[in-house]
Amino acid sequence: MTQPPEHDPSWSPSPSSAPQPPTATQPPTATQPPATGLPPQEDLPPQEDPYGAAMPQYQAGQHQSQLPPGLWTDPNSGLVLPAGVGLASTGRRIGGFFLECVLAVVTLGIGYFIWTLIVWARGQTPGKQVLGMRCYRTEDQRIAGWGWMFLRQFVGYLIYSVTADIAFLVSCFMLLSRQDRRTIPDLIAGTVVLHDPTGVLR
Repeated sequence: MTQPPEHDPSWSPSPSSAPQPPTATQPPTATQPPATGLPPQEDLPPQEDPYGAAMPQYQAGQHQSQLPPGLWTDPNSGLVLPAGVGLASTGRRIGGFFLECVLAVVTLGIGYFIWTLIVWARGQTPGKQVLGMRCYRTEDQRIAGWGWMFLRQFVGYLIYSVTADIAFLVSCFMLLSRQDRRTIPDLIAGTVVLHDPTGVLR
């Protein structure tokens, strides 16, 4: 009977048949991206969304070169106003106040009241219409409409009555001292009084 190789005294295992110890596997190396000559994506500055930009706002005191055609900056008050108009002078404002009283008497009160309701829609009172003045809202860049004029005239003069004309005296001081010549009714409605001799504002 043939002896198995392992029981044959003359048999010895060949080097190729001997068990080999396990070898450690090398970790896979990361594949390097090809050189393109461009910086990595994370180094690029973030791009701004052109559709998310805010609309320009015309601030008080903005330089004339930054304003579109048709607007200008009043050098004293710094307000951005339409071309062709300017702040009504202190004398014109005072004259307008006394003219309102005269017109109210001449029109017997009721005529003045009806006249007032009509011209409020154009940012005026009867006296302001005669003297070429309008109330203008710089925040909206348009004349004060009927609602803003109601707020200015009714609420403003109601405050005069409630405070026994103390608020009226304060308004007179504000008219004489402020660069924009705003009074208490103007601050309530956010208006300024402009002289519009050629009817630029509509």
